Amino acid sequence: MLRHALAGLIMVTAPFVHAAGEPPLALVATIPLPDVKGRIDHLAVDVKGHRLFIAALGNDTVEVLDVGANRRAKSIPGFGEPQGLAYLPESNRLYVANGSAGRVDVLDGGSFAPLQRIAKLDDADNVRYDNTLRAVFVGYGRGALRIIHANSAELAPDIPLSGHPESFQLERNGNRAFVNVPSARQVAVVDRAKRAVIATWEVPGARENFPMALDEKGRRLFVGTRAPGMMLVYDTDSGEVIAKLQIGADTDDIFFDSGRNRVYVICGEGRIDIFQAESRDRYTSEGSIQTAPRARTGLFVPEDGKLYVAAPAVGASAARVFVYQAK
Repeated sequence: MLRHALAGLIMVTAPFVHAAGEPPLALVATIPLPDVKGRIDHLAVDVKGHRLFIAALGNDTVEVLDVGANRRAKSIPGFGEPQGLAYLPESNRLYVANGSAGRVDVLDGGSFAPLQRIAKLDDADNVRYDNTLRAVFVGYGRGALRIIHANSAELAPDIPLSGHPESFQLERNGNRAFVNVPSARQVAVVDRAKRAVIATWEVPGARENFPMALDEKGRRLFVGTRAPGMMLVYDTDSGEVIAKLQIGADTDDIFFDSGRNRVYVICGEGRIDIFQAESRDRYTSEGSIQTAPRARTGLFVPEDGKLYVAAPAVGASAARVFVYQAK
């Protein structure tokens, strides 16, 4: 079945700069992160509180931004390579996955005081909140998803995988989770209710599948790869790849903008590649927006149509966050 899908693939090459006319993303603010050193990993948002949380992995801190005032509000120390974050508005709690410390910290979202530390989670990485199960999913170790019940912080049995999980996405109206497993060159499809892998999809012609985004309504999954720089579009019903799109190097985050039918691909070479979904099977390039070297992570917040891109300190340039408004 996969062979038939590959025969009809669409290859689109994104230009390096946006064409003349109004760009799909407009830079509206730059928020400085003074004294933040090293790599910056993933982000989370408190929409109602107008706060953005940033895992400053190389700095061993979580940075808190006031995105209403476009300023840094607080820097929280004491972490061990924070990688993934999840904010739960119902309980006002922040979950922080620590890679080198091998744990997940649960913080009070007001005082940021630690409420609990969940240990024995080697290389704790991406974090997602399952609103249906009221559970936090954490990818960690040599291949597993850990489930933490949000109300009690009790642990459920792990879901084993064939390698360390990178980005994963949860269906809101179904039981499936889609998980990038780059060491196995596959996307694992997990039934969250059964806590088991029910399918694996190949990553054809590419390796290092790290970022991922889901268009659940359109039944499409977007997977970014680094070798080569490519975005694969999967049909989530069949698991077939229906499009291949060339992207920039070193991607680590992809977001689907359902209100505008766009895909934003953040690439560490210093650009955002933008694609328009003309239909479920056709994607056209809207060009690229230049950012900064090694700026490869970010967060799209659909409630206000803003894309935040984190740029680490490089040379004489201090760390900062670019704020883009989608047009």
